[in-house]
This record gives sequence, structure tokens and C-alpha cells, in this order.
Amino acid sequence: MTDFTMTKDADGIATITWDVPEKSMNVLSFEGLQTLNDLVDDALADEAVKGIIITSGKADFAAGMDLNVLATLKEAGAEAVFDGIMKMHGVLRKIERAGMDAKTNKGGKPVAAVLPGTALGIGLEIPLACHRVFAADNPKAKIGLPEILVGIFPGAGGTTRVARKMGAMAASPFLLEGKLSDPAKAKAAGLIDEVSADPMADARAWVLSAGDADILKPWDAKGYKMPGGAPYHPAGFMTFVGASAMVNGKTKGVYPAAKALLSAVYEGAMVPFDTALKIEARWFTSVIMNPSSSAMIRSLFINKQALEKGAVRPADVADQRVKKVGVLGAGMMGAGIALVSAQAGIEVVLLDRDQAAADKGKAYSADYAAKGVSRKKITQDKADAMLARITATTDYNDLAGCDLIVEAVFEDPKIKAEVTAQVEAVIGEDCIFATNTSTLPISDLAKASKRPEQFIGIHFFSPVEKMMLVEIIKGQATGDRAVAKALDFVRQIRKTPIVVNDARFFYANRCIIPYINEGIRMVKEGVALALIENAAKMVGMPLGPLQLVDETSIDLGAKIARATRAAMGDAYPDGAVDEVIFWMEEQGRLGRKAKAGFYDYDDKGKRQGLSSVVAAQYPQAEDQPDLIDVQHRLLFVQSLEAVRALEDGVLMDIREGDVGAILGWGFAPWSGGPLSWLDMLGSEYAAERCNQLVEAFGDRFACPNLLREMATRSQSFYGRFAPEKSAA
Repeated sequence: MTDFTMTKDADGIATITWDVPEKSMNVLSFEGLQTLNDLVDDALADEAVKGIIITSGKADFAAGMDLNVLATLKEAGAEAVFDGIMKMHGVLRKIERAGMDAKTNKGGKPVAAVLPGTALGIGLEIPLACHRVFAADNPKAKIGLPEILVGIFPGAGGTTRVARKMGAMAASPFLLEGKLSDPAKAKAAGLIDEVSADPMADARAWVLSAGDADILKPWDAKGYKMPGGAPYHPAGFMTFVGASAMVNGKTKGVYPAAKALLSAVYEGAMVPFDTALKIEARWFTSVIMNPSSSAMIRSLFINKQALEKGAVRPADVADQRVKKVGVLGAGMMGAGIALVSAQAGIEVVLLDRDQAAADKGKAYSADYAAKGVSRKKITQDKADAMLARITATTDYNDLAGCDLIVEAVFEDPKIKAEVTAQVEAVIGEDCIFATNTSTLPISDLAKASKRPEQFIGIHFFSPVEKMMLVEIIKGQATGDRAVAKALDFVRQIRKTPIVVNDARFFYANRCIIPYINEGIRMVKEGVALALIENAAKMVGMPLGPLQLVDETSIDLGAKIARATRAAMGDAYPDGAVDEVIFWMEEQGRLGRKAKAGFYDYDDKGKRQGLSSVVAAQYPQAEDQPDLIDVQHRLLFVQSLEAVRALEDGVLMDIREGDVGAILGWGFAPWSGGPLSWLDMLGSEYAAERCNQLVEAFGDRFACPNLLREMATRSQSFYGRFAPEKSAA
């Protein structure tokens, strides 16, 4: 079987159907591209064929390019990448020109695309090369070019065609932000041409009636002018000035794909269309050969999907999907867990000490649903059905029949132990008990359980409905069924899971806390507050460490510091950090919630700027460090902790280390994660840089033994630890 097949009918329509065998979604390979090319040649050469329809044999049109193909091309070098992309341009340009005479632009055959459902990436670039795009009236379908989100950009003509079709300004949400739309919105924006209840019938009628003028693309017509103005036009010039500022403002220059995309559009707009395609191919090649794109694709696409599909799930455990979940504690965290569970169709018992608190927790879902209805994201019927799945209660007996409990009460071992005992008195013997905690050791909490093998940690990030990562923590006694249950639950609520072994702070907080502490330590040293924050953002962190601690609350930081100091005794390393944190606490500067922290806030809690009060307490030193030293301190302190987590067996899979870092706390996504970043640097350089940082700033930058060993062998993390080559 081949990826593309063709039938010809008595009306003279050749229908090319894309249906990749043994795949739930169509993806394009170069073998498939060659088959498509041959079928198009056949149809164009056949005098009996009046026109062509390209469609899918699946419910969706296509998910995009087979990224393993791009990886293979990259291994062969830049010339192979460029030649491969130009081959794709050649096939799509053949579809677009469809046998037209080069001088008269006449004599071509109409080509329509019929999209039954989702069309992403190359799955939209092929339709964009057709003369008219018909999409089924399917509100669940997504249409767009999301490549920028995984570190590349539309390189098969999508960048050039969308920019010329819509103009640079209108195209920017689709190209620079990877915006996805349902068919109706895609048509309204001008991305596709028709939305139909019977797209195949409408496409056939159009193909049989289309003339020369209907199939000539605007950019191939004499006198074409780019919508909104070309770069040398006054209006167009201002568009590109604004776009450049926007890209650099958002990316801080660390995401190569965004800058390359804008360059391809800008340069391509000043030359003929076929030359513009070559420019696009050259910039795409540059991005593909950049290690950032490979790392982002690996972490944000290949590895993320693998984890979501159960790459680390115990293989011999039957399906553990949750039917009824009990959520203990109706505060912000518990309310969020109840919301995402109900959204996934799971029956929820939301329990708190008093009915008012439980009702308030359910009201969180009601408010969320009301906003969804007002924005037309869900119907009122679906909102009502979701809310009906949540029972707010104070009665532990209502937990009977639950197959999973998620406890989200205060971070106090005594309270959690009391709740565990009360719950286990009413739940069935097979029910899995999960505690949502960010710092307390799971093995210690499990001592309160009669069934420690069914006790597990599930660490949600706040706000639950927005954060994609869920950290699953195995206690010393946790069994495989509990792990499978947690993983299946996370899959149900459409989050990305990582599974780690029990240790203080687990994985995420183990790395986040040193990042925050390093920023605060620099405050004590007299490093300019703005330098700390901007250095972090310029190296790809979404929030500087000072803003992050303001968001999470400074009193929480103080609480964690006291608990850690008590646990570690004389080995506690962060006395300089505590001085700043405890002073902030004394001053009532507890962060955004107190409208005062490292930043100042207005009455509505909107951030106004870095605080002059803090700057006065910790005056700026006369000599300021180099930008690269500040950035390396902030990134190395996180990355080395990730290595230690791997070394200690807390991390069991390097894919989880990178995916968890990006989704959990936003570790420089352009890098692919902390372990990918160290691979980019090279283990030899990373080990030597550790030595330099230790000498300048202290032993917290000491090179882990694992990294030192890898340096002596010139090894990389993905070369040594990748579970399989296809995931690397």
C-alpha cells in the first residue's frame, strides 16, 4: 500500500486520496511526496482529466511532516536539507501551476483540496498550493501552521504563501504564534476558501466549472501587490519594523526560528515568487541545522508525545482509567483538580471541612464554565453537564465508590495523616490514594496509610487548568498499579506526566528553588535587580527569579527555607538567601498577593516595576558582573541539579528531565531543557565551566560526578541515556 492513491471518474475528476497505512493521522514522508508527485504528473498528462481533488481517507487531513524525515536530512548535512525542501517546493509548485502555460497563465487544470478535519503544518501547506480549499463544517477540526511552537517554521511554502495571500500583518498570528483555528475562523481570516456541509460535492462542482482566472494565484498574475504593502512601501515598511520589534520583544533573540521566519518573509516579499521559495528554503535550512530546533523538536514534540502515550507506564498493568475521583480540599489547588477532572468526564467528589468551602471550590468550576460559555468555547449544555459531575460535600461517606483519591489539603504531615486515615475508612480496598504535595516526602506520608503500595504522589502545578505538567512521585513502597493509575488519570485530564522517585523537593522544585535562590543571592551581592531579571529573560526564562518568587509568594519561600534548614542542619547552604527572604517577610513584602515584593504593584495587583525599597536595602554594587556570568549562574544552577537528580535516581528517564523542566517551570524552551542544553554546550566545556563557577561563586556549582565522567569520555546525555534512537 502507498500513502497516496488516485481514482479517475467519468466526469474527468482525478481524486488523490492521502491515507498513510497503519497511522491514525497522515504524516508526509519523502516516499509519500514522490508518490504524490507521480500521481499529479499522471493527472496533468491525462487529457481525459479535467481537474484534481486532493483529500484524505482519514477523519483528518494531516498532522504534518514526519519529523524523523527532517532528522534524517539533518544528519546528511545542510545541502541535503536544502535539496529536500526544494524538492517539496517543486511538487507543490507543480500543483499550483497545474500545467499552465508559463507566458499566458492559461491551460492549467483546477486543483481543489478537501479537508475533512484537522490540517496542520504540511497538511495545510499542500492545500495552500491548491487553487481552492474546501473544509468540512467540523468545529472540532484545527487548521494552522504550528511549526514555530516546536522551534521551526513552515518551510514547504507555507511562510511565503500565507504572507502573500494575507499580507505580513494578517499572517503574523498564524506564522509567528502558530495560531490554530476552526474551519469557520480560518475562512473568516482568509486562510481557506470554503466551509461546507458536503465539501467533496462542492469541490467537484467547483472543479468542473473553474476557468483560467479561477486557478491563477495572485502572486503569479501580472501587477501583483502584497496586501498591506511590500517592505519598500511606506505601510509595509512600518509593518516589518513593528513585526521585528514584536519578535525580538517576545523572543529576546533566543529563538532562531522566529527571526528566520521574519527574514524569509521580508526578503521574499522583494523578489519573484519562485525566488522567494528559495529564500524560504535557505532560512529553513539554517533553522534545521541550528541545534536549538533539534532540541525543541525532540523535547516538545517527540519526547512529549512519547510520555503522553505511556512511554514510562508499567507495561503489565491493565487499563486504570479513572471513573470517580475524590478530591480532598477545595482550595485553589483542589478546585482546579476538580475542574480538569470534570472536564475530562470523570465523576468528582469535592470534599472540604465545611460546606461553604466545598461550595466555593465548586463555584470555581462554575465561574470557569460561565466564561467558556460567554466566549463561545463551550455550550451551556456542556457546561451544565460538567458541573453536574461535581458533588461538593463534607461527608467522607460520599467517597465510597471512588477508584482514585487526590488529597490536596494543607502542606502539613499531621493534617495529611489524619485525612488519610479518615478516607481509608470508607474507600474500597482497590482505591489508589494520591497526595498532592510539592515538598513533603511521599514515603513519609505513606506511613499513615494501611496500603502504602497504593499510595503515590501527584504534584500539580498552579493554576491546574493552565499548567500542562503533572509530576508523579513514587514512594519507596509504591506499586506499579498506583503508577499506572496516576499516569492514566493524567492522560485522561490531558496533561503531560513525568514519573520520579521520592526525594526532598522531588524533581521540579529541586531545580526551581536553586534558580530563585540564585537570583536572591545576587540581590544580596548588589547585582542590579534589572540585570538579574533581564539576564534571565534574555536567556529564555519566561520569568526572572525575582518575579517568580513574587508570584509564588515570599512567605512560602520563607516557610520552605525554615523547613529545609531544620532538615539539613549545618549542611544548609542558603543563609545569604534567607537574610533577604526573612527581611522581605518582616517588611510585609510577600509578593503579588500583598501588592509588594521585589516588584511594586498597583491596587489591582498589576506589576509596576522593580522596587526602589528593595534596591535601597541592598544597594547596587559599583562593579556589575558580565551578562553571560549572570545567565550561566541562573542556568547552571538549575541544570546541575537536574544532573544530580538523574545521578541520584530521582529522574529515571532523561526525556522526563527535559520535558518536565520546560512544561513545569519554563526552563529556556529554545534549549530543549537542561540536559539538552548541557549537550549543546558539550560535556567537556560544561565540566570546565563548573570549575570556573565554583572558583568565582562557590561549591553549589561543583561538577556532578556523572557529568565529570561524561566529560572524560566526550559523552552526551542523549548519546548515553536516550531510551531509543528515534526519541533522540
